[in-house]
Amino acid sequence: METFAEHYGSLYQTLNRCVPGVDMELVDRAVEYAREKHKDQKRKDGSPYIIHPLAVAEIVAEMGLDMDAILGALLHDCIEDTDASFSEIAKLFGTTTAELVEGVTKLTRANFSSTEEAQMENLRKMFMAMSKDIRVVLIKIADRLHNMRTMQYQTPEKQIIKCRETMDIYAPLAHRLGIQKMKWELEDIALRYLDPQSYEEILTYLSAHKEKDEAFMHTIQDQISERLESMGIHSKTYGRIKHVYSIYRKMNAQGKTIDELYDIYAFRVIVDTIPDCYNVLGHIHDLFNLVPGRFKDYISTPKPNMYQSLHTTVIGKQGIPFEVQIRTWDMHETAEYGIAAHWKYKQGEGAGQEKDFEWVRRLLESQQDTDAEDYLNSMKIDMFDDEVFAFTPKGKIVSLPAGSTPIDFAYAIHSGVGNSLVGAKVNNRICNIDTKLQNGDIVEIITSKAARGPSRDWLNICKSNQARTKIKQWFKRERREENVAHGRASFEGEMRRIGLPLSLTVDPELSPQLLKKLAFDTWEDMYAAIGYGGLTAVKAVGRIRDDINRAMKAQNLEKQVVSNAVKPDTAPKNRHSVNGVIVEDIDNCMIKFAKCCTPVPGDGILGFITKGFGVSVHRIDCPNAQNRDEPHQAARWVRVRWAVQDDQPFDTTLELDCITRDGLLLDIVTTLTTTRVHMKEISGKDMPGGHSVITVRFEVKNVDELDSIRNKLMNIRDVIGTRRGQN
Repeated sequence: METFAEHYGSLYQTLNRCVPGVDMELVDRAVEYAREKHKDQKRKDGSPYIIHPLAVAEIVAEMGLDMDAILGALLHDCIEDTDASFSEIAKLFGTTTAELVEGVTKLTRANFSSTEEAQMENLRKMFMAMSKDIRVVLIKIADRLHNMRTMQYQTPEKQIIKCRETMDIYAPLAHRLGIQKMKWELEDIALRYLDPQSYEEILTYLSAHKEKDEAFMHTIQDQISERLESMGIHSKTYGRIKHVYSIYRKMNAQGKTIDELYDIYAFRVIVDTIPDCYNVLGHIHDLFNLVPGRFKDYISTPKPNMYQSLHTTVIGKQGIPFEVQIRTWDMHETAEYGIAAHWKYKQGEGAGQEKDFEWVRRLLESQQDTDAEDYLNSMKIDMFDDEVFAFTPKGKIVSLPAGSTPIDFAYAIHSGVGNSLVGAKVNNRICNIDTKLQNGDIVEIITSKAARGPSRDWLNICKSNQARTKIKQWFKRERREENVAHGRASFEGEMRRIGLPLSLTVDPELSPQLLKKLAFDTWEDMYAAIGYGGLTAVKAVGRIRDDINRAMKAQNLEKQVVSNAVKPDTAPKNRHSVNGVIVEDIDNCMIKFAKCCTPVPGDGILGFITKGFGVSVHRIDCPNAQNRDEPHQAARWVRVRWAVQDDQPFDTTLELDCITRDGLLLDIVTTLTTTRVHMKEISGKDMPGGHSVITVRFEVKNVDELDSIRNKLMNIRDVIGTRRGQN
């Protein structure tokens, strides 16, 4: 089992190595504060909880972040899991640290395994946190990385959930922030649990070929080092085998087994200056044979996550292709730790430079008017897919997801350019607007003031989330009537396809319930959303399908009851009870007890046929049962009776009118406990004039037991009355 001393010693060494001028006295205070707050908590492996904050702080220190971030990492679970408060942390360690801890706490409460709508909202919270202070998300990624490193102590179900979440959210985030070192580790650990067989196969293969691979890499490394040394170029060269998940992706993408893959080797050459990078590139191409079409210059056109390197794939005398990445030391630091390598907190730039976070703003904007599933899929494209770099005729670089078209290019420039697009030229030649752009293409967008605006077909052509969002916004703003007509036709067509009646959508009782499920105020708003692409008809119908089916069953049940009511009563029939209640003339229907009156055996009862939820059982004296003789309701009230039940408990609620005094709540709880009542909930509320109302929810077997409990409660001093309450 890991010990506090081991982790603290490791953190101490990392801080001295990676954070110049670290204030160890302040760190010690934060460690002791966190240790005290978490003293009664344990990790899943039984180790003290403080080990987790120490490990997260060490990961944050390795990224080279500042003191506030390190303190935030040490305290990141204090507000969430202990009695620590924002004001207390701010007073002891500063407002900035407290804000980081609070930011991480909000992200911790986000559940990325929930529904798509909730997941989209959680992502919005994360992007908002990033736009305010990127350190919040860097600490959260460090937190996830340590949790992944200790994933073996989780249940198999939890392992799958957390690893999928890591692949969907945290690895793409690490990639988009340029933290490749952490991204690789997150992916490899997640793969180990998501596809353990493939993971073990790759590891076994690499282990079996380790000596041969190392010999090959030493040979190539020596060739490169000797050539550069002879030319007087100061450099460091080393080789590596690509990480397990990278190999796994190549195997699946190319449909090959691992022994059929060749480009699993990568070499890095790190030099002092940018001119040296291009100089080294010439020597690499002189030493080895170039693989055509496999050269990329990310120095002159950096990736959006700030990554810079020259990439080239070559083949040596052994006939094995391998990749060579050439970069400066600064570029190498950025490649390993991304935006963290450039974050100048000491200068008070906690919010970063606007250009560095333009993509965060775009992701926030693209959430508007977008269906959750569509947004999540597009988000993964914008964050994770390879980029393509195209140029305007004036030489401005435009970065887009791989597979983008002139439509994406136009909307990346400005929504007005996209909306007035009528054609495009690529490399000075007229092309179709669905042409896929390649690196280095020069794109000219042809516009016209007479353009009618985007076509709905463009939504199926464009690749970027940014373009799709702007097209949808145009349709929402400009073509509402057309959207409503188009959406209504799509919705009604989908309803007919799966055999659901349209009449129930206009039922005055059911319609508000359906609209609430769809999250729209009116049906016209919902049709318009389908029309402009913010929601699909299939998804809309899917959300209300169960409610409509329940309503259809309720209608059939009502018809059956009415039919039975007009038939002459014959000899009594034996009926099956459900939840201790028998409904006359109906077998095996769903039963629920009304929360407005909480009936228990011994109470006089009757049943009401609800739409979609079976029969609701009320006490005869319930206020909601007083309208049972009204013509439009009469057919839905049915006769019910208690079945003979042995020891079946029923929920009920009592409200106690009391004179306020100290210790009264304790007296009530003591009385109920000694009476062996199974209490479920108790709450109190002070009223004017020194009075209180105490509400107790508990289980009883029948009304006689309830009366006995009421009598005992009335014997308590200052309890002056009781009444049946609501659950």
